[in-house]
Amino acid sequence: MLKRKRNNRRSLPKARHLRLPALDWRRIGLTLSGVAVTALALAALGWLLDQPIQRVIVTGRLQRVSALDVEQVVRANLKGAGLVSVNLEQIGAGLRALPWVDGAAVQRSWPRGLKIEILEQIAVARWDETGLVNARGQLFVSEARFIPPELAQLAGPNGSQAEVTARYLATQGRLTELGLRLVALELDARGAWVLTLDNGVQVRLGRQQVDERFERFMAVAAKLVSQRAADIAYVDLRYGNGFAVGWKGGGHLARAPGQGAHGVG
Repeated sequence: MLKRKRNNRRSLPKARHLRLPALDWRRIGLTLSGVAVTALALAALGWLLDQPIQRVIVTGRLQRVSALDVEQVVRANLKGAGLVSVNLEQIGAGLRALPWVDGAAVQRSWPRGLKIEILEQIAVARWDETGLVNARGQLFVSEARFIPPELAQLAGPNGSQAEVTARYLATQGRLTELGLRLVALELDARGAWVLTLDNGVQVRLGRQQVDERFERFMAVAAKLVSQRAADIAYVDLRYGNGFAVGWKGGGHLARAPGQGAHGVG
């Protein structure tokens, strides 16, 4: 009698069937419907608020900037946008690029307008022949069609506008105390400073110890210049401890007592 061979193969474990939790399709549907309704409501609200811009209010003490210039910048940057979709920063950047505009702030003005505040540049001096600089020494107009005649003329190497303007403002304030006025200030390529007063007298400060030399002029030479401006061509302070006066008509130099014989630059 034949014996049946045993089946040594292990029986595989029965596969387990995972049971997913039942989904509440009704609740999911209500949630999605609520989200869709909210999105549609926001879109509708945005559409209602994004109305065409019909008026532009411009404020500020405008003397050099015209309303037409402002309007042209606004129109060029609107590009069909409404009050909500309009790019305010882009309009502001376009306005700040205009000559004579120092700052510009753009705000929405409901229901269909924009409010623009313009801050104009204030010219404190002329740069070279046709340029204008503000109190920060920024050359904001290089070819001015009109230059106020009372502005002093500044000059210097490229990029020196801020340095020259700062010295001009500090120097002019001191000279005003003595009844003098600065009409020109130049920084030459060698770094030497030359002042020209409204009485025609030139003050040469040179390159070194400029602040100390100016103080020496204020303390000693300024009174002489005020009294005898008609006779003086220049005052040279490029000396160690004194100054020299150049007289008009080819007169001799008059050196202050105690002054060194040679200039120091």
